[in-house]
Amino acid sequence: MRSTKAIFLKQMRDTMKNKMILIQFLMLPILSFIMTEMVAKADEEIPNTMFVTMFAAMFVGMTPLVTAASAIAEDREKKSLRFLVMAGVKPHEYLLGIGGFVFLLSSAASLFFALTGGFGTQDFLKFLSILLLGSLTSTLLGAAIGIFSKNQQQAMAISVPMFMVFAFCPMISQFNETVRLVANVFYTQQINTIVGDFSSPVLTPLLIILANIVVFAGLFALAYKKKGLKG
Repeated sequence: MRSTKAIFLKQMRDTMKNKMILIQFLMLPILSFIMTEMVAKADEEIPNTMFVTMFAAMFVGMTPLVTAASAIAEDREKKSLRFLVMAGVKPHEYLLGIGGFVFLLSSAASLFFALTGGFGTQDFLKFLSILLLGSLTSTLLGAAIGIFSKNQQQAMAISVPMFMVFAFCPMISQFNETVRLVANVFYTQQINTIVGDFSSPVLTPLLIILANIVVFAGLFALAYKKKGLKG
């Protein structure tokens, strides 16, 4: 537990020095607030929650994924992991520390999205819970990419195409039926489905999200088996 806390604080310090990461966690929540206040609320034909749900799905598919992948790949590139392992830090302690910090930032952003949406209590809790589940899914995938990558450049080369698919497919699928059929297997599309209509059944979307988690956990296990945390 002490090692996990140390890794958590280390990642916090590293993130405070990297303004680009902080911008990633602020950009979409702030943009959703501006678009909601200046566009949605000014036009009676636009639902007040439209931009919140759209940008929230994009955020979940992009920011936790890229941040986790970049953080772990940076430690691999700088050989930090080798020294941490030599110091007795266990792999799960390291991953909990990194993933915990990414999840904390994602939780704060998710809360901002939820408050911007102005949901009722029940919908607020459902919205927040599904964003947190999506953030956890993205963080797991990002961790797998980070372990597999030799450096940050390779991590970004893998992450960018993935987050383009996961983050933007839910938005494009609103206008294209073919994209919607393909995107239905993605967790971000199911998140968009749930938060877009809280009265719709949630069992099937949740099962698809859990299936994504299983797949990403398998990718993580494969990456760890091949690369480990040796750096």
